[in-house]
Amino acid sequence: MRSHYCGSLGSEHIDQEVTLCGWVDRRRDHGGVIFLDMRDREGIVQVVFDPDTEEHFRTADRVRGEYVLHIRGRVRARAGATVNANMKTGEIEILGKELEILNESETPPFQLDDHTNVGEDVRLRYRYLDLRRPQISDKLRLRAKITSVLRRYLDSQNFLDIETPILTRATPEGARDYLVPSRTHAGKFFALPQSPQLFKQLLMVSGFDRYYQIAKCFRDEDLRADRQPEFTQIDIETSFMDDKQIMAVTEGMISDLFKEVMNIDLGSFPTMKYAEAMSRFGSDKPDLRIPLEMVDVGDLMQDVEFKVFSGPAKSADGRVAALKVPGGNEALTRKQIDEYTKFV
Repeated sequence: MRSHYCGSLGSEHIDQEVTLCGWVDRRRDHGGVIFLDMRDREGIVQVVFDPDTEEHFRTADRVRGEYVLHIRGRVRARAGATVNANMKTGEIEILGKELEILNESETPPFQLDDHTNVGEDVRLRYRYLDLRRPQISDKLRLRAKITSVLRRYLDSQNFLDIETPILTRATPEGARDYLVPSRTHAGKFFALPQSPQLFKQLLMVSGFDRYYQIAKCFRDEDLRADRQPEFTQIDIETSFMDDKQIMAVTEGMISDLFKEVMNIDLGSFPTMKYAEAMSRFGSDKPDLRIPLEMVDVGDLMQDVEFKVFSGPAKSADGRVAALKVPGGNEALTRKQIDEYTKFV
């Protein structure tokens, strides 16, 4: 039924006959010639119908936005002045020969462009329309590419993709379980897994030494920025690997992901010991983009009367450190310093 995706066509297809299926993104009537912008998951291409194809021209005349069409036509180069450099397919267009309306559409409740300013409640009510917007569909395509790259990398490292059960029993983890009543066992419930923890440990003792899963997890928690009732995680468990090997696998996975998806070469990851991280940054997960480090000031605090400072400064295992803010004496006001003190 379809020979090509709309967004996959280019100058290499000129003079080829193609069949397309998709939605009408826009319709324009310019002096008896009808232009239809056809959209599918790969992008948009312009289709032209002129009065020479009388029957199909009449059909094109009654087409409106979001109609679903099946079109047959010939790819041709656009005239110089009509080339659209802002479109992936802007160098070509389709001269329509046949047109079939697969499904008509009522006027959508909102425009399906990237600049749509409409409430989330309306978007969710018409989710099937919202998912057609490039802003949303591009994210789903990106996610699909990410999971594909992750699977390919982990497969190359001899990990096995193993699905674990979704209907299971309650486990003593960090959140409440979602419960599902059992039809066959009155008064009893299944629990949705907060993580595949028990199952992957079972796999380890069963001899499956390298396991991974793009796993669905469920936690009955109040919504916060870092809390979702349903989320997906990359779940990995290994046996017979030391910490350096685990770090190497993880580094390779992240590096491969950035290279394949964003064409960014991350290079080798810097490493530091826990003691160094705590000494320099006061955190075991420092953000190295922020060039602020802790500085020892014990020698300045040994003789002060405030024992909270002088005590640790004189102790062999004590330490007094400060956060050095370059130019802070000029950049920070007294009020800002007091606000930071209050925040801490």
